[in-house]
Amino acid sequence: MSEPRLIKKYANRRLYDASQSRHITLEDIRTMVVSGEQVKVIEDKTSEDITRLILLQVIADQEQFGRPILSTTLLESLIRFYGNSLQGFLSAYLEKSVETFMRQQEVVQTQLSRMMTNAPMAAMSELTRQNLEMWTRMQESMLSAFTPPRDTKPNAAESTPGDKTGTEDDPPR
Repeated sequence: MSEPRLIKKYANRRLYDASQSRHITLEDIRTMVVSGEQVKVIEDKTSEDITRLILLQVIADQEQFGRPILSTTLLESLIRFYGNSLQGFLSAYLEKSVETFMRQQEVVQTQLSRMMTNAPMAAMSELTRQNLEMWTRMQESMLSAFTPPRDTKPNAAESTPGDKTGTEDDPPR
């Protein structure tokens, strides 16, 4: 993997791409990211890495002026997770979900090119099956981290199906 492109942010809020010796905009950074390039943004005076902050600004611009991806309900839910004990879990889950989605996009593109030469219905059926399997595996693996192990031994205090003794909920016969 290549080195990320170094961008400096000056006190006047301008972004400077040293590799091209020019000032750039948030839109330029968005274009770099979309094309697959990695960027690293540092504060000029302190050399603090502010890449996340700048990327969040790019997202905010896209949400405000483009077609939004994040609904108000989703944003409210995300805000509720900050400081929550499950914050790390949500972060990992979202990251895995986006990775899976991106992999599926690649599979779809491959399948579509195959469909043009093969039977289209068989390819769509196979693609649907693969998508369902992948999402099921991902959800199972993420949820299994929070599911307590099942006790496979029957509890002596529990009644068995053949037991005719009533419980408090069962009326006497």
